[in-house]
Amino acid sequence: MNIDVVDTYRQPEYTGENRCEPCTVLNLVIAMMLSSVVARKSKFGGAVVFGISVGLIYLRGYFVPGTPKLTKRYLPPEILRWFGKDPEPELASGFVGSETVSLPSSSNSSQSSAQNTPSTTDESTDCEIDTTEYEFNSAEEELETFFLNHDILKSGADLDDLYLTNDFEERWSKMMEQLVDSEITAEMVVDTFRIKTDGDQNLELVDQDEVQILQSESALIGQWPSRAALIADIAASNVLQSWVPAWNDFDPKERGSILNGLRMFLETCPTTGGNIQLGEEVIESCCSSHKVIAVTCKDTGERLFEHQVHDTEF
Repeated sequence: MNIDVVDTYRQPEYTGENRCEPCTVLNLVIAMMLSSVVARKSKFGGAVVFGISVGLIYLRGYFVPGTPKLTKRYLPPEILRWFGKDPEPELASGFVGSETVSLPSSSNSSQSSAQNTPSTTDESTDCEIDTTEYEFNSAEEELETFFLNHDILKSGADLDDLYLTNDFEERWSKMMEQLVDSEITAEMVVDTFRIKTDGDQNLELVDQDEVQILQSESALIGQWPSRAALIADIAASNVLQSWVPAWNDFDPKERGSILNGLRMFLETCPTTGGNIQLGEEVIESCCSSHKVIAVTCKDTGERLFEHQVHDTEF
């Protein structure tokens, strides 16, 4: 009977691993202040109030009504960082890199010059590629400019609207169709982003609630919101291999930025060929909530792209 009563008050979504430490501390402070006020008239009453408050905090995660919503909305990011909570949402946005991964140098290195133009040999095709006219620097050149300059995107009737060019969309779609029924392996992802590992370090591709995670034994290398998103990246990279002459010289982070941005312009779902929908969603964590723009497959709900929306963007 007592156990049943306790269970009715227990809230697993706010306790255990889901407990928000800032919420707990805030409620404990309030409980101490409230009990001290009551203790001025009755020490026993103050002790009872504090005991009940602690019990509720233990079982429910808080005792002040609305605490989770209030802290998610108003708790400053600095407070969250004090408790080791990252105030930024963990978005599945493709390759993120890792200190344990040795990355190849980019073609846009400051050592390159017009007088000494480097050339790269494609390990799979053994053809030399001139990189002079096809440099990319994500810090200087916006992705849209890169896509337009390489005939990947085109402007619509409204100059603010951008669409995939017919040729690129057709080749990308065919490549995705070839991958739908294939097993997507860590080796394929490593080849797509040209990731070089240190020594005998092994990378593993893990499916975690649809999110595809590439990880080493000690670090996260990249995460994609769905298998469909990863298929889109692998297929796009295969097309860009011949579409952009210097694609082999792009380092993993540059490739990750390009491929993640390119997914936003998909018009059909990579796995089903169905429609794509754009919508706003809220990502919840124990101590914060964030609005994100999400591109998803309408029929299956597979997420293809995520972008956090800040209040200043409205």
